[in-house]
Amino acid sequence: MDVVIVGMDCNTEAVGFHMTNKHVIGPRATEESFIPFVLSLCAKEKIGLILSLVTDELIKLSESEDDLLRIGTRLLISSADSLRKVINKGRLYQALQNMGIAVPEFRMVNTPEGLIHALHELGYPAQPVCFKPVVSDGSRGFHIVDNGADRFRMLFQEKPSSAHISEEELMRILQGHSEIPDTLAMEYLPHEEYSVDLMVKDGKVVVAVPRLREATVGGITTKSLIAKEQDIIDYAVAVVELMQLNGNIGVQVRRDRQRKPKIVEINPRIQGTIVHCTAAGINLPALAVKQALGIPASKDELEIKWGTRMTRYWEEVFYDVHGSSYAF
Repeated sequence: MDVVIVGMDCNTEAVGFHMTNKHVIGPRATEESFIPFVLSLCAKEKIGLILSLVTDELIKLSESEDDLLRIGTRLLISSADSLRKVINKGRLYQALQNMGIAVPEFRMVNTPEGLIHALHELGYPAQPVCFKPVVSDGSRGFHIVDNGADRFRMLFQEKPSSAHISEEELMRILQGHSEIPDTLAMEYLPHEEYSVDLMVKDGKVVVAVPRLREATVGGITTKSLIAKEQDIIDYAVAVVELMQLNGNIGVQVRRDRQRKPKIVEINPRIQGTIVHCTAAGINLPALAVKQALGIPASKDELEIKWGTRMTRYWEEVFYDVHGSSYAF
């Protein structure tokens, strides 16, 4: 399948531009000019399909699907209503709980006092508790309040990016603030973490690939294993189908104290490490293009090479004084 990739980003030095045939600089999804710019770009470049990698864009794009279709551009995306339910972690947890799906014990708060009260209700200081803004990507805003953490070891042996925080430090940071962003306080899930990449067609899962996240840096997987763990697959499939999602979907799952799978979050888009799935035989972007064009996937395209491992390394890109990249 011959594909021409046009990349769009607000960052003039976006690394993804080096993986495209052509790229343009555009507005952020939060700007009013975002959708008009996308429509103009799609018409000019005759874009056949948009695959968005940014959560902030998703609802706006979904709401503009009819306008995009009129100029010949398809979207492989969930409905705006479904996106609102899953992007907001508080709404997601409540919806899944109402449907009988196991979720971490949680509280929704928006004040410092409410957060501290919720942490203690959830078991702190006897056990660690974590919190995160209800709308956030990756590890942004995620913290573990842990009275048992070895602060001396962390001081001298860990990088300062550790997610652990003490109650005293938390109280100091919150001092003087009467409100905080809407925040999800939840039980800490201490065991294995998985990213499950799924291809979904109108609420029905086509393929699900769990990646055991063996090592991460700043929320990015650096070492992982394609793991055939049926309870993780069954859990992620149930979540996605109950939420009636569509297209490329990522579900983050961790095992609780009893090693039962529970949700962390849903990324209703392509996730950052799906290249590991490609190495394991599942090319999710290619499957997305085929699905959008109404071309069925072959049996071979859905065969997973279980046990495939990945170790990530960094590759540098160099620029001259004028901003042009060059090989070194």
